[in-house]
Amino acid sequence: MAMMSQVVNTYPLSNYSFGTKEPKLEKDTSVADRLARMKINYMKEGMRTSVDAILLVQEHNHPHILLLQIGNTFCKLPGGRLKPGENEVEGLKRKLTSKLGGNSAALVPDWKVGECVATWWRPNFETMMYPYCPPHITKPKECKRLYIVHLSEKEYFAVPKNLKLLAVPLFELYDNVQRYGPVISTIPQQLSRFHFNMISS
Repeated sequence: MAMMSQVVNTYPLSNYSFGTKEPKLEKDTSVADRLARMKINYMKEGMRTSVDAILLVQEHNHPHILLLQIGNTFCKLPGGRLKPGENEVEGLKRKLTSKLGGNSAALVPDWKVGECVATWWRPNFETMMYPYCPPHITKPKECKRLYIVHLSEKEYFAVPKNLKLLAVPLFELYDNVQRYGPVISTIPQQLSRFHFNMISS
């Protein structure tokens, strides 16, 4: 018997409200700085494990993903590095609250972390990541997992003042490696096995 597609409820972007909070400054000013810091942390803690969230809304009956934009061009999924030994789901909730939660507990969204839809590997201290670990690599430098996070019908997001929160349609992401990089531009393929329930309210 064929398995049914898992349903993901997506609510209109207009259901959500957005505010601002103190800037979340990047620890690194360049890619080279980031890779150098990664190397130092690797020496201390071993392989870096990071978790990112796929937050879905809908507009014009089409799924959109919420991305944080830094500066004019660079976009990333909300999430980040786990502490050594930290549970992935709890760590992702912590990162999401840090990135997008309000300043009081009442304003923090109820993050419902769903399934992991992709795992990416960084074999070396370089920018390239792969959706598999190359066979000759015995000590990868980073493992990144992408989780669907189911949003409630209404939420409040507090966006750091130095970042923008964009709702980007799947058709804009698809195969757009040049703009979004390999991890984000392949999210439409990762989500193709889900059924999107477009709820208009």
